[in-house]
Amino acid sequence: MADEAEKTGNSEPEATAQGPMLQVLAQYTKDVSFENPNAPDSLRTGQDAPEININIEIGRQMLTDDTVEVTLILKADARRESGTAFIAELEYAGLFAFQNVNIEEIQPLIMIECPRLLFPFARQIMAEMTQNGGYPPIMLEPPDFSAMFRDEMMRRAAEAGEPN
Repeated sequence: MADEAEKTGNSEPEATAQGPMLQVLAQYTKDVSFENPNAPDSLRTGQDAPEININIEIGRQMLTDDTVEVTLILKADARRESGTAFIAELEYAGLFAFQNVNIEEIQPLIMIECPRLLFPFARQIMAEMTQNGGYPPIMLEPPDFSAMFRDEMMRRAAEAGEPN
């Protein structure tokens, strides 16, 4: 019977090919900015390491029924008592196509899996940007995109439940 399946082309791998599919169509930098407003004074040796505040946001825009642009927005603001050391901002995006995805699975796919695929590339760009600015490279820890998604859904649910 296995021989018949091979001859007719009806094998299990084809059945799994009909499952959910996510494809990266493109990845690109949308916007990048590095400000070093107090250089060269901010680069002198012997200074305390700056306190760095990191902010990560996720933007999304549906382009067609099965194509979405997801943008990972990273901001690093480094300060010392003497003022701003640097400000690094990056918008790194990807164009993703998906097929055979249930409506309940689309938002988690867009808000968790797509940013997870983009993050290593965005982290590398941020590290090189800060290093090129004269500072040690920022090596961002991978965020918990699942927790970020849950927090966003809880925030939306709370807003929807509030009387206007």
